[in-house]
Amino acid sequence: MGESAVTNNQAIWTVVPTYNESDNIAILVEQILTIMPSAHLVVVDDGSPDGTAKIVEAFVQRDGRVHLLRRPKKLGYASAVVTGLQFALSNDASVIGYMDADLSHDPKALPLLIEAVQNGADISIGSRYVNGGQIVGWTWQRKVLSQCANRLIRLLLKLPIRDATSGFRVFHRGALERLNLGRIKVDGYAFQFVSAALAVWEGLKVVEVPITFCERKFGRSKMSWHIVFEAMTVLLKLAWWCWTGHWLGAPVLQGE
Repeated sequence: MGESAVTNNQAIWTVVPTYNESDNIAILVEQILTIMPSAHLVVVDDGSPDGTAKIVEAFVQRDGRVHLLRRPKKLGYASAVVTGLQFALSNDASVIGYMDADLSHDPKALPLLIEAVQNGADISIGSRYVNGGQIVGWTWQRKVLSQCANRLIRLLLKLPIRDATSGFRVFHRGALERLNLGRIKVDGYAFQFVSAALAVWEGLKVVEVPITFCERKFGRSKMSWHIVFEAMTVLLKLAWWCWTGHWLGAPVLQGE
């Protein structure tokens, strides 16, 4: 489906957080600009030492649709996503998405995610675990671990979402303004299920769109034991708050 079927004269933006993605970022930018010719793209780079920002800067110089936000050092995935979303909002975006920079998310799915929002969803999630979704390039052990994690999240946080850890999403402007994702106090990928839970608890309409997720071919994964530990800790804290109304230790949500 081409972009002409989904734009409806709305300002569409895509956010891509980056850290050491020089092997992938040029390919991704070109694909997004081709598939979404009237949309804007903002790359939020966390001081990548491999020259990722320089590659994006070359696009910025010749294409007004591309924007680069340089951060001085690695400040965390969650804050990079929020920074990009806030930048898009400040530039009057109506529909805003975010996706990974490592080519694991196919930009060809963007029109479908956008169309879901333009057809009434507040948020659309690119899902690996609904009918039609799939994962390519993972070992069976990794697939089982991911599926079990999502089932645990659904159970503990009372969510109807099958892929709450997906990092491929599109939001209606009003949904982002209502969620105020900057209040989420996490650094890594726990941001995905915390923001998904907030959307459900706020009564927003969340739709899952099937995608094919492909393991990266170039560069190194940003997953680490620190990120996994943070995610486990955040899930337990959020579940305790969800079931009891009290926090275990420091709150995950500012002002709650």
